[in-house]
Amino acid sequence: MIPNILSIAGSDPSGGAGIQADIKAISANGGYAMAAITGLTVQNTRGVSRVSLTAPDLVHEQIMAIREDIHIDAVKIGMLGNAAIINAVADALAGLGAPVVVDPVMVAKGGDRLLEGAAVAALRDRLLPMAGVLTPNLPEAADLLGGPEPQSRSEMQAQAAALLALGPGAVLLKGGHLPGGDSPDLLLRAGGALWLEGARVASGNTHGTGCTLSSALATLIGSGYDVNEAARRAKAYVTGAITGADQLRVGTGHGPTHHFHALWDAPE
Repeated sequence: MIPNILSIAGSDPSGGAGIQADIKAISANGGYAMAAITGLTVQNTRGVSRVSLTAPDLVHEQIMAIREDIHIDAVKIGMLGNAAIINAVADALAGLGAPVVVDPVMVAKGGDRLLEGAAVAALRDRLLPMAGVLTPNLPEAADLLGGPEPQSRSEMQAQAAALLALGPGAVLLKGGHLPGGDSPDLLLRAGGALWLEGARVASGNTHGTGCTLSSALATLIGSGYDVNEAARRAKAYVTGAITGADQLRVGTGHGPTHHFHALWDAPE
């Protein structure tokens, strides 16, 4: 059975991140993609120039319309923008019973802030306890905890433990911002820690990697994989999407990954 995966996130008209990336990643990993739009952005591979957030009641109604008609096997949450939308999403998902992957989208690849500073507390209080898996990168982890960005594996483990104490079932802390040639991710659960190793791929095509990873992870969990195996597969998928992105010719800034690298033949 093909799982139904709901993405709750903002739109990226350039197609590399946000809802557009989520739909591609969900589809590439064998899921049926659905979407509730939390905001429109004006952006391309060079950055974000404008964000217009969706009215919170409209976000709530989008989710409820899906709940009333379609079985949801897993949820991925991305850009939310402000506390009112966070609360609307939390209210709409109450009692759903499906696994939820929360990607705490706070700052775009180009440095543009996508979550109001005042909304960080609402994210911690309302959504983190609902999350089956939280998937921050190192700057996002520091933002959530109000501390410095981790600079080593030991600091990553300490911050992952602090995030786990906030209520999610697991934390997948992405180590792509660590210095050096490796890009290790840490999956921490109450049952222990799992390091997902990987060499850093030298590429300018990394726009939307967080959206892509969290969507793939939600799809794989919704397909029945346990969290450890889903995380392994999701990381391998994103690594392949970055590696295969040199087949694309999209923009002059932070280019997108190749979501369908395993499904499309390389051009001659």
